[in-house]
Amino acid sequence: MLTLAVVVIGSYLLGSIPFGYLAGRIAGIDIRSCGSGNVGATNVMRTLGRGYGYPVFAADFLKGFGSVKMSILIATRVQPEWNSQEMFGIVAAISSVLGHSFPVWLRFKGGKGVATSAGALFGLAPIAALVGVAIWILTFWLTRYVSVASIAAAAALPLIILITTWLSRTTGKLLFYSSVCLAAVVIWRHRSNLSRLMRGTEPRFIRK
Repeated sequence: MLTLAVVVIGSYLLGSIPFGYLAGRIAGIDIRSCGSGNVGATNVMRTLGRGYGYPVFAADFLKGFGSVKMSILIATRVQPEWNSQEMFGIVAAISSVLGHSFPVWLRFKGGKGVATSAGALFGLAPIAALVGVAIWILTFWLTRYVSVASIAAAAALPLIILITTWLSRTTGKLLFYSSVCLAAVVIWRHRSNLSRLMRGTEPRFIRK
């Protein structure tokens, strides 16, 4: 039980590191007062450019990936009798995404969890993650909306998990339920984008 608590708290704290906010401070601005006001990689890229946006995305991605891998390593070393390694990874994935979306350092106002969710999913189910990335890229290419691509990939995630686990002849029940949780967090965090999409004011990424 103590080990599981360490995984939850450690993954949350790792996920809550606000790399987008720190990048803004390095650039001399408060990213929360620019663009959409979000501390995620998309707003950083729109506001500060790719030189800041790409590193922030990579750092947010690694928060999820690192949380899952470190937690699985802990489970392997400790070898708890009542929990599986997958269980530890799933708990770490959800905790890191919650940390990113609701960081204690920024009064629980963080990013939307896309990059961190992607990293966590690559740590748990890399094949499903690749399919999700393909859906994101295709949707973004068709619409030029980052928000629409993120919502579409998140919504498709549970179905992707179901199909991949069925093809591999594994149960994947815990992974499926965790994917539903991750999708719910990402979609909920995009509710302001959905509102702007309905009003026709959501900004697109324009080809240069």
